[in-house]
Amino acid sequence: MQPTLPYEQHGTMRLYRDLVQGSDEWLAARCGLLTASEMKHILTPGTLKQSSNDKERAHLYELLAQRITRYVEPNFVTDDMLRGHEDEIEARRIYSENYAPVASDVGFVTNDKWGFTIGYSPDGLVGDKGLIEVKSRRQKYQIQTLIENTLNGTIPADYMLQVQTGLLVTGRDWLDFISYSGGLPMTTIRVFPDTRIQTAIVEAATAFEARLAEKLAAFREALKAEAGRRVIPTERRVVQEMFV
Repeated sequence: MQPTLPYEQHGTMRLYRDLVQGSDEWLAARCGLLTASEMKHILTPGTLKQSSNDKERAHLYELLAQRITRYVEPNFVTDDMLRGHEDEIEARRIYSENYAPVASDVGFVTNDKWGFTIGYSPDGLVGDKGLIEVKSRRQKYQIQTLIENTLNGTIPADYMLQVQTGLLVTGRDWLDFISYSGGLPMTTIRVFPDTRIQTAIVEAATAFEARLAEKLAAFREALKAEAGRRVIPTERRVVQEMFV
């Protein structure tokens, strides 16, 4: 049984404060939830068509497994992930000094206004209306972003679904997308809610949740049909126990 995490309720939105991204508590808060960073698995960024492919199905079963077990399997921490954590801190500092103070005490936000829950992990809140999303980039991508995106005020297409989902979940008026690569200029691009994209996000999430419900019902039927014959309960062994 997972502990109940403290949160602040604001209408249909919940703010989970002081959650460190990647921590056990953060994983518990987002267990089984469709989140902004994973929206790309169920919706195609360029066409905004709902996905039906191996990645979408793999994500469906991953979330279904989490909802059934209330457990998130550990992921390998890469060098890029470690660098990204340190870069995020530095980028937030630079932004605060040059633009506006950033509050970083909200590690996760959820909203269930659509009859299901979507989650988002903001990199910082700015006043009452804004927030930031920091991306630690390899230098080749930073150069590309500075040339192709900064002057025309757009962000790289790969991040648009995550950013628009973040705005949708938090209800904020704007988001500053920060592209950071140590040794190169940091660029900040402001993004506003896009009704067309957010409508597609809600429609895709609604359809995805319906498929999750169907698969959960099928799972329960499978257990009922095979009870006492071919389905035998087991207990989870954590990694530490396996190597003692």
